Amino acid sequence: MKKSVIFGALTIAGLAAGAAAAGTLDDVKARGKLNCGVTTGLVGFAAPDSDGNWEGFDVAVCRAVAAAVLGDGNAVEFVPTTGKTRFTALASGEIDMLARNTTWTFSRDVDLKFTFVGVNYYDGQGFMVPKALGVSSAKDLDGATVCIQTGTTTELNLADFFRTNNISYEPVPVETNAEGQQQYLAGACDTYTTDASGLAATRATFENPGDHILLPEIISKEPLGPLVRHGDDEWGDVVRWTLNALIAAEELGVTSANVAEIGASSTNPEVKRLLGTEGTLGEMMGVDADWAANAIAVGGNYGEIFARNIGEETPIGLARGLNAQWTNGGLVYAPPFR
Repeated sequence: MKKSVIFGALTIAGLAAGAAAAGTLDDVKARGKLNCGVTTGLVGFAAPDSDGNWEGFDVAVCRAVAAAVLGDGNAVEFVPTTGKTRFTALASGEIDMLARNTTWTFSRDVDLKFTFVGVNYYDGQGFMVPKALGVSSAKDLDGATVCIQTGTTTELNLADFFRTNNISYEPVPVETNAEGQQQYLAGACDTYTTDASGLAATRATFENPGDHILLPEIISKEPLGPLVRHGDDEWGDVVRWTLNALIAAEELGVTSANVAEIGASSTNPEVKRLLGTEGTLGEMMGVDADWAANAIAVGGNYGEIFARNIGEETPIGLARGLNAQWTNGGLVYAPPFR
């Protein structure tokens, strides 16, 4: 088992090094399309609507990058990936970037050779149980069966939590969120564990969401964000600064509604640099001067994207919390555009 894990990591790292050497920014421009890896389906984050159009919080990041590079937020091929297949898809070059509620960890960065370009959602692992189970704390789950996605950080977090609290559990492995939801609702497990945001999104799709509760414990730090391959720094800059542009736009009051005119009318030098009406930031990065304006126009700033897809007025109902701007007590801010 240990040898196979090491070999798998070496294989992914080798694939990543080879794919990165090609120069992804040039490839995307030549192809006229961004290949973006997403989850197989998690409402609010990445899922196709009834017409087959992908939408969600992570999908919006993909569309923003496509708009920044190609001027078209629809120039995206969404590639569904599981917890097991996502890293191979990125390392092999099948996808140009991964925006799939993926946790930034030491080993994924250093060992698997991926570059996390930032954090678009600060999360933590939680537990969902039926109200009928009569449990009010994760520490009451001694002997429980637990649905858990394979190939994720939640496996180790779960083992650590139960070991630390000297309680036992029986894992029920699943490969996708859809399978986890199905198994949980069928009673194959007492509890489902994953990122708390994912649990809220999953519960929102239930016929009777009020029959299920999220337990109070958050047992890990899960900084989720987009990632690219190591060694492809030019492309990494594009994805990183597109995410930063969405974050900065919220702080600076730039929205999808006013982006077309505020670049010319604003007296704020940073707004002008961000939107390309002053300076040469786009040229430095190998994209058009209005790259950030295009990224913001396609889906709005970070706050707009959050509110529309997963915010308190949606069925998922997530508060900003740690994902509020730094000026509002959160952890979210972008480095200066200068």
